[in-house]
Amino acid sequence: MATHLKDKKPLHLAKMNIKKGDKVRILTGKDRGKDGTVSRALPQTNKVIVEGLNVVKKHIRPQGQTRQGGVIEKAMPLHVSNVMLICTECGEQTRVSIERRPLGADQKERPVRICKKCHKAIADNTRS
Repeated sequence: MATHLKDKKPLHLAKMNIKKGDKVRILTGKDRGKDGTVSRALPQTNKVIVEGLNVVKKHIRPQGQTRQGGVIEKAMPLHVSNVMLICTECGEQTRVSIERRPLGADQKERPVRICKKCHKAIADNTRS
């Protein structure tokens, strides 16, 4: 993944509606129509890595005593426009809107992701 420094956004400007742990459906490419979980989100480059999908074979050279050489399978990043979030409530692929709702013990207003189809909050898998 050769990414030039000019292609990366500053971290304070990098915003995506898809986060680590979200269930997504792939819209384009060889794995079109398959569902998977986001294992890593890369907001600076607008990419996500989905577990077990978009897998390529990579040839690795052995490095002395530490690493053995061979062919490994590696999940490669997908552009965020090529995946769509699956709603935790209705189970369909959907677009996302952001609303400010009172959350937590202090009932402070915080941004919440909302499903455009069923208008319910999308559960955040990363917070526990």
